[in-house]
Parts: sequence; C-alpha cells; structure tokens
Amino acid sequence: KWKSLYQIQRERKRIMRETCSKYKSNNRRIITPYHVSRIFVEDKYRVLYCEVPKAGCSNWKRVLMVLNGLASSTKDIQHNTVHYGNYLKRLDGFDHKGIYHRLNTYTKMLFIREPFEKLVSAFRDKFEHPNNYYHPVFGKAIISRYRVNATKEALRTGSGVKFKEFVQYLLDVHRPVGMDIHWDHVNRLCSPCLIDYDFVGKFESMEEDANFFLHLIGAPQNLTFPKFKDRHSNEERTTTKITQQYFAQLSPSQRQRSYDFYYMDYLMFNYSKP
Repeated sequence: KWKSLYQIQRERKRIMRETCSKYKSNNRRIITPYHVSRIFVEDKYRVLYCEVPKAGCSNWKRVLMVLNGLASSTKDIQHNTVHYGNYLKRLDGFDHKGIYHRLNTYTKMLFIREPFEKLVSAFRDKFEHPNNYYHPVFGKAIISRYRVNATKEALRTGSGVKFKEFVQYLLDVHRPVGMDIHWDHVNRLCSPCLIDYDFVGKFESMEEDANFFLHLIGAPQNLTFPKFKDRHSNEERTTTKITQQYFAQLSPSQRQRSYDFYYMDYLMFNYSKP
C-alpha cells in the first residue's frame, strides 16, 4: 500500500513541477514573507502546512496542534480555537534566516480540492448561513453591483447573495471588493512554483493521503486524521453532484470563464475539466 502511495506522490509532484516550468517564469524569484504567509509551522515534527481553505484546513490545524502538544486529541478542539486562537505559528512570523531554515529542512505539504467543488463549498459556507463578516463586506457590494432592483433590506444586510451573482463578482476584473482566501487560486495562496512541496494531498482521497503523511513524519500511532465535518455538521458535504446543481444555474459562458479562472489549479493538480 505504501508503495502505491509513494508512486502517487511522485506523479503529483512531477505534474506540478512540469506545469510550473511550462507556465511560470518566476522559478528564480526570491521568496518573501508574503509568499509564506499562509504556511503554518509545527516545529516538533518539523512540518510546514500551507492552508488551503475548504480542503480540510480546520482538521489539519487540529492535527498540527496535537503534534505540537497543544491538545491531547483532535476531538477536544473547537472551531474558534482552531481559527482564532493563534496557537499555531505562521512562517512569515520568523526572520529571513528562520524562514529559509524551515523551508530547507522541514516537510512541506499542502492539500487541495477540485476547484469548482471548493468554490461551491466556500459559497455555501459564507453566503447561505448567517455571517457577520461575509454578508456586510462581500454580500452588500455584490448585491448592489449585480442585482437589478435590489430591495433596501438586501442592500442593508448583504444577505441572500445568489450563486450566479457571486460568480459575476468572481469573474469581474473590476471587482467591487477584493479577493478572499476562500476562493483564491491555490497557485496564489501557496506559491507551489516557488516553494518545492514535499507532499501534495487531495481532499478527494483525504483519509488515505492524510494518514500516509502522518506515517511519513513519524507521528504518534494513535493520531489519525479526524473525519468530522467542522461547520454546519448537519448539512451534506459539498459533493460533485451538489456542485453540478450550482453550476447549472450559470450560463455556458460563465461556466467556461470560471474554468479559465481556475485553469492553473486544474492543470497543476491534474483535475479533469468538469
């Protein structure tokens, strides 16, 4: 079993490197704190984890906290503790020497997810549930720009953004509000053409990939990747089928443009065109 998992890793890294050398001229660029601002550090087992939202990041942070001795079990760690507790260090918090030392000697990993599925998962999480950040900041701007005859109430609260409106915002070169890590490209978040990741896991094979990674770094035997769904746990996870239902609301040209938007992620991580 390990043998086939090693093989899968080699293949994923090969495709990633080939895509980089074909499309990216920045192979020689200097790595700045900005490039490593999404990377979490676990010094005990010497792990660097680049956070990709909606690809198991909450549970990965729980695992890092357990590895670090900050908790005895992943089950005991609440969502807010994971994301707002500041228990984990980020790589950009170290000086130049500290950053380079860790990049050169730690095991660097990232986990990714099919881009459209990740996008729908982010939309459902941020816009279909009460949210006191995404509705006022993104929702208001999206509704006022893309909804004809929006009600006063919708403009006031920013709630009730439709998927089609959200995609209009995403594809607009003159976006009324900036990008957000939940729907940005993995390529931008983790700079895989600048940072040579040792391990590339996929959300679609999370359990197998995650436990293989834990085996590789020599993690305690009893530590396995948690299976629980972190938010809105009574709701079904975003599946291929659910993703198709959302994309069915778009015009063919919007679907094509969405694919073009995530083209590098599709290519680099070997996902087939939906």
